[in-house]
This record gives sequence, structure tokens and C-alpha cells, in this order.
Amino acid sequence: MSTNQWFLLVGLLMLARGLAATTISRSPFTSAIVYLCVGILLGPSFLGILRFDPWKQSALLEMLTQTALLISLFSAGIKMPVPFKLARWNAPLRLAWISMTLTVALVALFAWYVLHFPPGAAILLGGILAPTDPVLATDVQVRHPGDKDQLRFTLTCEAGMNDGSAFPFVLLGLAMLGVGGDHNSEHYLRWLLVDVVWATAGAVAVGVAAGAGLARLGWQLRVIEPRHDIMDDLVALGLIAIVYAVASMLKTSGYLAVFFAAVALRQTELVLAGAPKDRQGLLEPDVAKSEAAQDSAPPLVVSAEALVFKEHLERLSELTLVLLLGGMISLRELPYETIGVAAFLFVIARPLAVYVGLMGSGVGKRMRVMTGWFGVRGIGSIFYLVYAIQAGLPPNIAHQLTGIAFGVVMLSILMHGFSVKPLIDPE
Repeated sequence: MSTNQWFLLVGLLMLARGLAATTISRSPFTSAIVYLCVGILLGPSFLGILRFDPWKQSALLEMLTQTALLISLFSAGIKMPVPFKLARWNAPLRLAWISMTLTVALVALFAWYVLHFPPGAAILLGGILAPTDPVLATDVQVRHPGDKDQLRFTLTCEAGMNDGSAFPFVLLGLAMLGVGGDHNSEHYLRWLLVDVVWATAGAVAVGVAAGAGLARLGWQLRVIEPRHDIMDDLVALGLIAIVYAVASMLKTSGYLAVFFAAVALRQTELVLAGAPKDRQGLLEPDVAKSEAAQDSAPPLVVSAEALVFKEHLERLSELTLVLLLGGMISLRELPYETIGVAAFLFVIARPLAVYVGLMGSGVGKRMRVMTGWFGVRGIGSIFYLVYAIQAGLPPNIAHQLTGIAFGVVMLSILMHGFSVKPLIDPE
């Protein structure tokens, strides 16, 4: 496909999506399903017009998926209810670490015993498929700041954290395969202390410090005389880039750092704005926004102004990457193991991991069932896959994991996409 044809295709899809927004919102399918179907139709499965090689162009695909993840994680963090309360965040914290770890273990055991993968490849597959996705799961996530739906909050918060918590298992699987590390007891201790403990704690510290610091700096610039204009979109994008770079240089999780930077930015700004609290003790963003819009108060905050722009970038990322996914999938060449892995992950591993992770949390049965089902897989899985390919994953294992991962993501888009509106938005 030529450059002109690519621009024409993306432009037509963007135009159609914009004009048909109401129709899609009322239909039983999501926009991601439309993009996927168009990609598969134009891809090697049917017309062969759109082709994208995930091995030859893995560096480009890694950059695209990484960028989409960072923007989506920042948007998710901005929409989190604040202030941070352990009682409210208890369930997503359990899901992001306990349930995610159990999912990795269950998928790895399935790949080892049933598919006869070597242990390293089995753990790598678990790390690739375990995290839920913040990019493609927008239909089940918090819709706007101030949305108090507990299920949407839990799914959004989990997706914001488990990309970072899954990464150590990707590194572990690669090391066990002899890629990027030594397979010995000393390496395991370093993996635990550096890639798990420090990567998590350091990322939260970097993110909170950067987000809170930027909020206070921006607020001071807005209230001093003469008042300074701030380009909120560029400030937010700059925060994403700086936080990710600093966190990565300190050997911590850049994804966790970006998510918590957004959470800290929003909470600090609302506190500075003097936002009142509702009956649940949560800050009311709409009141803060309306008061800030008055002449006697400071202008709107960075997190509120930048969110619309980030959501537009999210939609563009979703369109581009899901379309490319369809262009990378050949239905005739999908591994036969794909159906088994997807069924095990969706019906057994994810629900069981959620049930165990939420034991003793006080979460109701219906909430557990819904959370267990809506574990959408997507761009995060593709990113970890191409990261492994870029790291030097052996070609035979890379081809096998690519087919399974792409197939599972495709089935997740279809199955979760068709079920989200009947189950979460029945009206």
C-alpha cells in the first residue's frame, strides 16, 4: 500500500467514524471491531492490499504501540477519582498485581503442559497476554472525570497499572530463553529486587513527584500577575515524555510512572482549586472547573484542558493500530493453538485470577464476574510482543508467539466488543 493510499484509507475511516458517531454508539459493535474488519478485509486474509510485516517492521510497530500506550495511560490517570483512598483503590491494586501475576502463571502453565512450550517461552506468553489494555478498552473504562461507576473505575485503574506490573515477567521469560540476561539464581534475585520491587516503587515515586510538582508550578504561573498563558496540551505531552524517560533511565517502570503522574497531577490541581467533596469524600471536578472559569479564579487546570486532546490522540491510535493488526493477520495461517489459548484465558485464567485476587476485598459477586469477563487484550500485548522481537527473540518462537498473540487480541476485540454494550450499557 502506497503512502497516498494509506492516507486515503485512514482519512476515510476517520471521516466515517466522525460522521457515524451516533450510529456506532447505538449499534451492538464498537469502533475497534469496524477497524479490525476493514483491516482483515484489506489484509492478506482477503484482498491483500494492506500488508504490514511485524518482524521486518517491528521497530516502527514498537514505537507506535509504545506511544499509544503512554497517551492512553495518561488519559486514564487523569480520569481517576481523587483523592487517593486505599479502600477505593484496594480492588484495582489487587487486580493489577495479584490477579495479573496469577494470570501469567496460569497461562504459562497452560503453554508449558498443553502446548509444550519451553518454560521461558511459556512465561513470556503469559507476560504478553496477562495485562488488560488501556487503549482498546475505552468502552469499558471511565468515560469522563467524575464518572463514579465502580466497575468502570476498577477496569480503568487496573489497565493503568498492570502494563507496568506485567513487564518484569516479559523480562523474566526473555532471560530464561537466553535473551537479555543470564539464567541463574543470582539473576533471579536481581530480577526480584530491581525489575519488580524497585521498578514499581521507583515508578510511583517518580510519577507522583513529577505530577504534583507540575501541578503546583502550573498553578503558580497562572495566578501571578501578569498572568501567564500555558499551552496545556504541550505541557501534558511534555510531562509524559519526561516522566517516561526519567523513570526508564532510573530502571523503573515508565508506564506506571506516567499513570501515577497523571493521577497526582489531577489530584493536586483539584486540591489547589479548592474543589468541594461529595458524600463519598471524592473531589468534585465539575465544581472546580466552573469556579476556575470565573474571572476571580485561576484559569482551567492542565489535566482538564489536556484531556480532550489526549482522547483525540487515543482514537487516532486505536484506528491506526487496529487497522494495522488486521493487515498483519492471515486467518489461514493463524496457529491452531490460538482458539485454545483464548478460551483458556477468557473463560478460566482471567475469571479465576480475578476471583482469587479479590478474595476478602468485599467486592460483590456480580462485580467479580463482570471484572473477570472484561479483561480486554490489545495494544499492550502487541507492544510486549514486538519488544521481545526487538530484544532478539529466536525466530521460531517469535513466529509462534506472534500468531497466538495476534489471534487472541483479535478474538478479544470481537468477543468483548460485542458484549460490552449488552452487559455494561444495556440501554
